[in-house]
Amino acid sequence: MKDKLIRCRLQSVRMGLAGMLLPLALSSTAQTPSNWNPSPVASAPHYESPTQPRAYQVALSQQRVLPPAQGFDVRMFEAMAEELTYGHRVPGLAMAIVQNGRVLSARGYGVTDVVNPQPVDSHTVFRLASLSKAFAGTMTGLLVSDGSLRWDSKVSDYVPGFQLSDPWATRRVTVADLLSHRVGLKNYNAFDRDIEANAEYYHVSQKLSSAPLTCAPGQCYAYQNVAFSLISDVVFAASGSFYEQAVERRLFKPLGMNDASMGLAGIQSSASWARPHVRSRNGWVSLTPKPTYYRLAPAAGVNASASDMAQWLLAQTGHRPDVLPAPLLATLHAPIIATPSEMRAGWRRERIYSASYALGWRVFDYGGQKVVFHAGAVQGYRGLVAMVPERDLGVAILWNGDSNVPSGLLPTILDKALGLPLQPWLDTPLTDELLMAGPAAPVNDSGRSATRAAASPD
Repeated sequence: MKDKLIRCRLQSVRMGLAGMLLPLALSSTAQTPSNWNPSPVASAPHYESPTQPRAYQVALSQQRVLPPAQGFDVRMFEAMAEELTYGHRVPGLAMAIVQNGRVLSARGYGVTDVVNPQPVDSHTVFRLASLSKAFAGTMTGLLVSDGSLRWDSKVSDYVPGFQLSDPWATRRVTVADLLSHRVGLKNYNAFDRDIEANAEYYHVSQKLSSAPLTCAPGQCYAYQNVAFSLISDVVFAASGSFYEQAVERRLFKPLGMNDASMGLAGIQSSASWARPHVRSRNGWVSLTPKPTYYRLAPAAGVNASASDMAQWLLAQTGHRPDVLPAPLLATLHAPIIATPSEMRAGWRRERIYSASYALGWRVFDYGGQKVVFHAGAVQGYRGLVAMVPERDLGVAILWNGDSNVPSGLLPTILDKALGLPLQPWLDTPLTDELLMAGPAAPVNDSGRSATRAAASPD
């Protein structure tokens, strides 16, 4: 490992003169992460740093967004979501679907707690787990747009106490490296076991100084929670605001995410919130949420409802340029490093042709279409978010039980939107009753239907 890092240092010196010729445009507030450290895997794709809005922002400005394929029926997906709560398959579920700047659905299903059952509605709050990472990337991007920070800013310049096992590597880690899991650490989820054992984050983060490295920063991918969460210290140093306060002020409030919050106190103070559930011999058991991963606010600290997620999806699909400008979204959603391990299981194995990580988001080639995606999981909660830029479509699904059953709802929706052959991703069949559910119900400004009331964190 030491020899490899020495070679990387020599390579860096040789590249120094060439680096001096790089355009000064690197300081642009719309700048994208510099990809000056290619992946050591020869077959890995080369990613160009975008300087212009990606396809869906351009399409939106020129009114060339493709509609969902024929047969895309939101009422059918709502019926499937509701059926997933029957027979205690999951206690509760919330789903939001947006398309072409409109909220097609933002509803809740099932109950918040099997012990004290209250209906889940569009304002019931769920824990987002690793869906929080997109908020961290977006918050950081706003500071880059402000000119307060750069994607290639060195973490050690903002967090003096940050140390890796090699001093040279410590000085090389950038803001973009943190947000794309390219710190160079050998192990996935380094020190997550300490977090799960209820250790304090800042104590655990000091252990990064002894963690083994497998490559130079920026050159390889290993998914992290502790290292990723260093971005909160960067945000504080660059803005003068604590991370949680910055997210509240720059994202939740301007986007109208009125139910959203951060941390354990945030979810417990919500007017309606879904308790986490685990399986026992006698069925679902509700628990008190663990505080552990809440200590990693950028990695897993956000709570939100279906109504909130609808607003988040609208913003991330380019319909709130007053808050999230198109060049920033293009940067956040641009693939940075290949993640082929994401193609190995379940529906991903069948549908995903390539997989990458961006800045708090995953990027898939899903059946020939770009999909921006993330999943999240902590004890008693699961969540999925996906956006299809070419169709200007966004979907979020949250549920409060340790079950993978609802995960098949997402590829079912994506397949219908893209006109792909249907697969039995769910054990809920596409019965005649579901197929005849009719067109989507209109949704009012509150996110409610006009006809009905509405492990590691990854």
